[in-house]
Amino acid sequence: MVEEIQKRERVNSSVAHGLWTLTNRELKKWYKAPVVLLLSIIQPIFWIALFGKAMNLQSLFSGTSLAIPGLTIPKSVIDQIGTEILKQTFGTTDYFSYLAAGMLSFIVLFTSMQSGMSMVWDRRLGVLDRLLTTPVPRGNIIISKVLSSVIRSLVQATIVLAVGVLLGMSFYPGINAMDFLGAYAGLFLMSFGLSSLFLMLAIRASSWQSQMAIMNLLNLPLLFTSNAFYPIKSMPFWLKPVAEVNPLTYSNAVVRGMLLGINTNLVLDFTYLVLFAVILSGIGIVLSWRYLSS
Repeated sequence: MVEEIQKRERVNSSVAHGLWTLTNRELKKWYKAPVVLLLSIIQPIFWIALFGKAMNLQSLFSGTSLAIPGLTIPKSVIDQIGTEILKQTFGTTDYFSYLAAGMLSFIVLFTSMQSGMSMVWDRRLGVLDRLLTTPVPRGNIIISKVLSSVIRSLVQATIVLAVGVLLGMSFYPGINAMDFLGAYAGLFLMSFGLSSLFLMLAIRASSWQSQMAIMNLLNLPLLFTSNAFYPIKSMPFWLKPVAEVNPLTYSNAVVRGMLLGINTNLVLDFTYLVLFAVILSGIGIVLSWRYLSS
């Protein structure tokens, strides 16, 4: 009995060591390439600094008074009306903070999409064939690439969050460490599911051109059919059902609920993201058993 337990422990330790080795191999491509690392840091800064500030709706409701023939509406009244419109529409009067929170999920989406390219290049360069001759479980090949993508995604999301704070992003009063952990948990689950999705597609991709075509096809639709820029209630009726099944919608809701204090159903949001991550990663492992052969 003792020998059987020790054998299981050795097997589990070997599997865990193999998983970490493969994950670290993927990460080395990122942190040991100075240019790639620099670009991965600069990119989110550009997004939040340029794109975020350019779409700051608060500027539309400030600046001057409104002159109508026979009536002049003072600036203070316009500001008050604008504040109420923002509050009713977005759940907060700070649209930049609302948008910055949405940018976290977008950066995670963009980084997760790159996970499939790793599989394509490993197959093209013959690395995948060499991995398949080792005793490493097929599922570990998929999970290691997913984990490396998740780590990169969360690092870049942290950079976006830090830059957002420097540019004026504010959190709700009374925020604590658990709120940040909850927001990162939502981003982690979304990245895990999306990375699994794009790796599933890459398993059957015949070339890097086809994988890039799939990425370009899904990139902007996933972004613009979510609540990254405005809430679902403001969308056309035909777009609302699409937004309600988009994982970015639930990730954005979690981040905004935890960091900005915007009312949302966190139980529903987390349940959806957990199911999304578990189901897609499970499918990815099953496909690896079927289609990855030595």
